[in-house]
Amino acid sequence: MIVLGIESSCDETAAAIVNDKKEILGECVLTQIEHKTYGGVVPEIAARSHLEHIEDILEETFKKANIAPSEIDAIAAAAGPGLIGGVVVGVMAAKSLALALNKPFIAINHLEGHALAARLTSNVQYPYLLLLVSGGHCQILIVKDVGDFERLGTTIDDAAGEAFDKVAKMLGLGYPGGPMIEKMSEIGNENRFVLPRPLQHSGDCNLSFSGLKTAVRKIIESYSPDNNIEHAILNKQDIADICASFQKAATDCLVHKIQKAIAIFRHKYPNANDIVVSGGVAANTYLRNRLKQIAETEGLKFSAPPIRFCTDNGVMIAWAGVERALKGISDPLDFKPRPRWPLDTDAPKAAGAGGVKA
Repeated sequence: MIVLGIESSCDETAAAIVNDKKEILGECVLTQIEHKTYGGVVPEIAARSHLEHIEDILEETFKKANIAPSEIDAIAAAAGPGLIGGVVVGVMAAKSLALALNKPFIAINHLEGHALAARLTSNVQYPYLLLLVSGGHCQILIVKDVGDFERLGTTIDDAAGEAFDKVAKMLGLGYPGGPMIEKMSEIGNENRFVLPRPLQHSGDCNLSFSGLKTAVRKIIESYSPDNNIEHAILNKQDIADICASFQKAATDCLVHKIQKAIAIFRHKYPNANDIVVSGGVAANTYLRNRLKQIAETEGLKFSAPPIRFCTDNGVMIAWAGVERALKGISDPLDFKPRPRWPLDTDAPKAAGAGGVKA
């Protein structure tokens, strides 16, 4: 089984070809740098860039894989959630190829791509506990099977990655903010500033980062003579200490809720032993190490995709396509891209109707 995957839901134009032996035959990713000027992704610019580059990305992917388009068995594309203009570009490219090659089209939930990525690179078995944490999403889920998710908790406001980006912007570190905060934290004192841990006593697995972000803003404003963040005077060590304190607080929030989720997961599935972190923020080594420690303490096996597969990429979409194709799942060519697509609300179609034969 060989599947082409296309990813265009935000600011990466990506494609990859993966087979059911877990081999990455070819991949290509173009990260849009145009957005750094604006401190965040501009949807119209992103969509236009996807349209300009998708053909070249696909051509380069097939070239790297050294196979002809006719040799693939299915075409998968991230069909949501995401910036709808970009999603449409990827989906239309996939549908066009599917029609021209007479191959099945598979619509992939972008979040499922992140959720299943660790199964490509590690021996992760269903069911497993997942922390999916990125710039736009922050959820704790039980992954029971392809398309079968149980959500235990989610953010009630900002996603963790969004909070990282906004704090970095307040400190003038640029975009994307996560890597910059992690780098600065290496020379920072994580105990210098006292920051809140929102929802620590809520009794559930939900998360909140808006108050934490506001608390950081107030600290920065205190370094201004008129409480204006634009006039704050911070030296390099101040910035590093704020970054480290924020990174620790955000990670504490995630770890605390994961511990609650582990108890629920173990009660439901006493014989399961996998815990996974995925999504863009999963590239943060501080978070990965903290979660690994928790997993070891709880007697669970910790897994995470390689850092290069944490951010958006075609490999995760292709692999999710492989998993669906092996179950005979495909989608009609009139499938509509979705700007919003909760993971825990859609079950996959029954195998058979237009499905791929393994």
